[in-house]
Amino acid sequence: MSHLISNERIQVNDADSVSVEIMMPAQPKGIFVFAHGAGADMNHIFMKELSDDLADRQIATLRYNFIFTEQKKNRPDFPAVAHKVVEAAIHKAAEHSPELPLFAGGKSFGGRMTSQFLSNHEIPNVRGIIFVGFPLHPAGKPAIERADHLHQLKLPMLFLQGTKDALATWSLLEGVCNALPLSTLVKLEGGDHAFKMPKQKAIPMLADQISNWIDRIIQ
Repeated sequence: MSHLISNERIQVNDADSVSVEIMMPAQPKGIFVFAHGAGADMNHIFMKELSDDLADRQIATLRYNFIFTEQKKNRPDFPAVAHKVVEAAIHKAAEHSPELPLFAGGKSFGGRMTSQFLSNHEIPNVRGIIFVGFPLHPAGKPAIERADHLHQLKLPMLFLQGTKDALATWSLLEGVCNALPLSTLVKLEGGDHAFKMPKQKAIPMLADQISNWIDRIIQ
């Protein structure tokens, strides 16, 4: 199925702008501001395929680069810099499709930067946060401090997580989500941080879960 795609840029500050791609289905029920992870940019195959599957389910996406990937640097931006990009992308989506319910989040680093920003800034048109693999801790160093800011959020949160994710020990993440009344945790059995799963394709499952959750939020 073909969807309308527009490639644009957003200005983040006086010196920096980043690339944006908006994928718009014919009858969208919402728009997802979808940030990439620390190890890839907005055009990574995972990002593009999940956006395409979401469009098939009538969910528009706005993907964008952080400054470090726009400038082809290996080291992720500091949080304060990343937060400015998240803010600019959310405002771009709201400006582009003001009539659509807006959701924000992303893959790993992108989701965490989004939730950090939203934990300190109330943006009225954001209806919920979607984590496509929340990076709860570095690999091999189980901890939950990265989730502390989530308790400040007053938004519904969807956690999509593989049980074999080295960056989120399942029992720890389960405990975090149990303490967040507005959270929904979806288990992808055997999935790793890249959502590689034994004998199953994760992307259609992720798209279905996101679509079903959005339906519940906007009904």
